Amino acid sequence: MAYLSREHLENIGFKSLGKNVKVSDKASIYNPELIDIGDNSRIDDFCVLSGKVVIGQYCHITPMCLVAGGDPGIVLSDFCTLAYGVKIFAQSDDYTGKTMVNSLIPKKFKNEYFSKVVLERQVVVGASSVIFPGVTIKEGCSIGAMSLITKTTEPWGIYVGSPARRIKARKKDLLKLEEEFIKENLNDTV
Repeated sequence: MAYLSREHLENIGFKSLGKNVKVSDKASIYNPELIDIGDNSRIDDFCVLSGKVVIGQYCHITPMCLVAGGDPGIVLSDFCTLAYGVKIFAQSDDYTGKTMVNSLIPKKFKNEYFSKVVLERQVVVGASSVIFPGVTIKEGCSIGAMSLITKTTEPWGIYVGSPARRIKARKKDLLKLEEEFIKENLNDTV
């Protein structure tokens, strides 16, 4: 994988750009002036980011993900991971048949739903999962591969399925590791 140089990243015109950020030269970035990327985060090949997007520190967006923030926005808090092919939408058309759909149709013929999406700290989303507008994935949740998230979760749960449901609690052992990791990395930068 080839990553853009710091100079190239700065020339893209992100709203903010942290230290040690890596963005693949094969990623597609739209509306960079609306996108914040925190320290030590990475965006891999064939990802598409558009609209309002806030990416915290130590976030990894793996290949083939779509993060479509639109006007409401999407927030990935610190230590979030999107596995291969995850799709996150902050807006959607009305599929009931009451209105028309698709980007080529004027708004007066459509009924779009717009709502912010938030992934809190230490969330991991499994491959090919889809997250709908208005969802908050609470701190520490793990989303199984190919899950459809239509509703806000409870913290520290493992969710799977379509639609996703909580199957059990997720262990919090990683918080101790996070604390050690942060201490080590603070020492490395001093």
